[in-house]
Amino acid sequence: MVWMCLLLIFLWSPLLYLWMLGPNKPRLKAMRPFEKVYIAHRGLHDLSAGIPENSLAAFRRAVEAGYGIEMDLQLTRDGKLVVFHDDTLERMCGVQKRVTRLTYEELRACRLAGTQEKIPLFDEVLKIVAGKVPLIIEMKYEGHCITATKLACKRLESYQGLYCMESFHPGCVWWIRRHYPEILRGQLSMNYFEEEPEKPFYQKLVMTSMVFNVFSRPDFIAYKHSHKDQFSYRLLRRFYRVENAAWTIQSQAQLEEAKDIFRIMIFDGFVPDKKGGR
Repeated sequence: MVWMCLLLIFLWSPLLYLWMLGPNKPRLKAMRPFEKVYIAHRGLHDLSAGIPENSLAAFRRAVEAGYGIEMDLQLTRDGKLVVFHDDTLERMCGVQKRVTRLTYEELRACRLAGTQEKIPLFDEVLKIVAGKVPLIIEMKYEGHCITATKLACKRLESYQGLYCMESFHPGCVWWIRRHYPEILRGQLSMNYFEEEPEKPFYQKLVMTSMVFNVFSRPDFIAYKHSHKDQFSYRLLRRFYRVENAAWTIQSQAQLEEAKDIFRIMIFDGFVPDKKGGR
């Protein structure tokens, strides 16, 4: 009896995993507008021109050039949604403090990468974009990420523009599915064994294999383009109709190569030859 049970588990495990990996029922038509423009990672920034990433200047420049925008959201200690990528201010502001442990006013005293640009509020960015280009909004996993996701979704109820939301944290994607199922949601992922080898083995395994899709059922997968041959990601593409977004494309050559797999292109560090997708 024990051997029979073990045999059944062995035989059914691949099918169980494939079921857990599955995305939401295809909403590919709703994702099409994100394919029609290239997406500027953290805005169309150019530090040599005094335009740092995730700044109001970078977002204005992207809108003016007709590119979509990818941005990062975090929650300050006093409950404000700000647009900033790193968990600390060290790289961008030269301050060894965590974003989520500071108030909005404390953050406003900082300057981005030696320029006069400040860390913007989410509301400020939405006013600049005003529905002119599509938005991909990443919820960072630092601090109270579920609370940040709740506030972002609530704010977006009144936003008149095209957007989708994504996160590396499957709990954020799951929360969106449960409370705002109409919002297009995506799971960010990569090969954690290559990218973050210092993480515990079980964490790398779970995050790379994307088994939490069973709870969040994402509408799209945003995957690191250089990890496109990772087994779980290939399996997902093989058995399911799912929208694929590439992060982060850093040259025209990478962009052209990525078109074999990906439909949505998130670029950084160069300006693509064309504004639109295929």
